[in-house]
Amino acid sequence: MNLIARLAGHPLMAWFFKKRFIKFGTVGASGIVVNLGVLYLCQEFLFVAIQTASMRLNASLAVAIFFATVNNFFWNRAWTWSDRKHHPDKHLLLHFGQYALACWVGIVLQVLLTKLFVVYLHYLVANALAIVLASVFNFLVNNFWTFRSHRPVDEIALPIIPEPEPDSEQEIGNK
Repeated sequence: MNLIARLAGHPLMAWFFKKRFIKFGTVGASGIVVNLGVLYLCQEFLFVAIQTASMRLNASLAVAIFFATVNNFFWNRAWTWSDRKHHPDKHLLLHFGQYALACWVGIVLQVLLTKLFVVYLHYLVANALAIVLASVFNFLVNNFWTFRSHRPVDEIALPIIPEPEPDSEQEIGNK
């Protein structure tokens, strides 16, 4: 059996790469599109009156990141984790704040990992690796904190792995 088949068969990997992680990645990709689109609109149209190029870029980035974060929160709440009931006492803005905090921690992690990996790797490879690791971190934080289920943890933490059926010979021998 090759390595990929063994990894794919591992219960933790099967759980991790279930449909929810793919949805999370799809939402993240949509956030990139929103970010780039808003950045372009702000740079080329909204903030043209700002004379200093660096100030215009800073303002454009702030707006673009905000809209991408709102987009990702909305879609993750409505689609990726739609099966989870949201805590009735948690206000939508508080839930968004929790999501935004998780995102910012992920961003800081990505920057720190990139700076660490760039010592050993080309900066693009270092950043790509940092993005992957920060994405995994973001998924886990959002899965177990931001969009956590309000059912007992043992029901959601790990996948239910079916017990192997005993061989008929073992059953007969145990009787």
